[in-house]
Amino acid sequence: MKQPLSMILAAVAAMLLAACGKPAPIESVESLVANPERLKELRAQCKADHAKVGDDQCNAVAEATRRRFFRSGGPKHTPEALAPAASAPAPKD
Repeated sequence: MKQPLSMILAAVAAMLLAACGKPAPIESVESLVANPERLKELRAQCKADHAKVGDDQCNAVAEATRRRFFRSGGPKHTPEALAPAASAPAPKD
């Protein structure tokens, strides 16, 4: 059975368009470390639908989270504004 030429061309065009689809570029670890709001947003997206966001992006999110947490050698749980002052000598009685 012969198929009309237009159907064959349409099928070939559809396959070419599908093959040309580029994956969405991922946001770099460095850009996520510098932008905590975007990092928070992507962490939530990875948690909600890891498959949709993709392994590469979620791995970058995890690495950026790790780098922010362990920046300069240890966890920082206290914002700098609330950090304790340098230790002063204890008051003498």
